[in-house]
Amino acid sequence: MKEFLAAAKYLALDMASTLFFLALFFLTHNTLLSVSLGIALGVAQIGLQLIRGKQVATMEWLSLFLIIAAGGTALYTNDPRFVLIKPSVFYAIVGVVMLKPGWLNRYLPDIVKRITPDVATAVGYYWAALMFVSAAVNAYVALTRSLVEWAMFMPIYGIASKVIVFATGFLAIRVMTRRRVRALPEAERDALLVSSGYQAGSAGGAASPATGATS
Repeated sequence: MKEFLAAAKYLALDMASTLFFLALFFLTHNTLLSVSLGIALGVAQIGLQLIRGKQVATMEWLSLFLIIAAGGTALYTNDPRFVLIKPSVFYAIVGVVMLKPGWLNRYLPDIVKRITPDVATAVGYYWAALMFVSAAVNAYVALTRSLVEWAMFMPIYGIASKVIVFATGFLAIRVMTRRRVRALPEAERDALLVSSGYQAGSAGGAASPATGATS
């Protein structure tokens, strides 16, 4: 799932840069120093890729822009919480990308695409909903709670929410694929299993491709 993993990478890097800023701020209590070094880190990340001859993705350029914009606003207002808004923008952008109908289908095993593409599409929307909810939650916590509370809550929320969505989405695809395969007439079911690389009559394992699809 190249696009999904790429989006996850950008979110992780964005969270890492924000936590780096927070660590500096907690250590120094100096907004100017913390924001300036946070911006410098973002510039250094892009610069390192350019030096190595690697292509800089649009999302990475956007990340740099957001670092500078959020950091500049934080310096202007002397309110470091503006830096914490940046993850919300990333969550929202990824959510919009995940609204594309069936974006998940291209990464699924053939048997899932043939039997339960509608379920996979619903799971894709499920992930998009999580992104939008996460954007709203992050913005609310960043603007209404202390920096310490944000640092304690958001990493836990980020991990827990994604584990829940992953697990329930995986289960939905697996259960529905197995149920629909078993409901097929025997001849049609055996033909489907053979064409998908399974032995005829192995309906009990027909949903196992969902494991690879969502991992």
